[in-house]
Amino acid sequence: MKIRQIEKTDNRFIEQIIRECLIEFGGNREGLAWADDSMHDLYSYYNSADNRAYWIVEENGQVLGGCGIAPFAESDEVCELQKMYLASATRGTGIAAELLKTALDFAAQHYKQCYLETLQTMGAANRFYQKHGFTMLAEPLAGSEHFACDAWYIKALEKHN
Repeated sequence: MKIRQIEKTDNRFIEQIIRECLIEFGGNREGLAWADDSMHDLYSYYNSADNRAYWIVEENGQVLGGCGIAPFAESDEVCELQKMYLASATRGTGIAAELLKTALDFAAQHYKQCYLETLQTMGAANRFYQKHGFTMLAEPLAGSEHFACDAWYIKALEKHN
């Protein structure tokens, strides 16, 4: 398994994984990543500025999932963990923890906090985020675009030298 930055040819594979996950958890509707304008071209979106990036998990040439970091509501201090999805066969294997570590190490170089939005129905994901130091919020941060989400988390980031 390797984690690498997204390439243009990954767009269709990662979009498919994200959409399959959203269908699985009832997230294939307006107000969630399902309707994001960037879903068809994550490569361009995440490579449009130095303070955002997207990583792909790949094994034997197959894309297994990915996640991104981008500013939350154009903030210079708060980023958002975005579109972190893995193919169902890879869940529970430790890949998600490695992917999250990669994303948070990058985030800590650019931001003070990392925010994320998800669904309560994604129980394992909610437990995963809490296990990795995210604190649940009572409501979304102002500026949220994913109005259909019902679970919100924040984590303070420490810069690593």
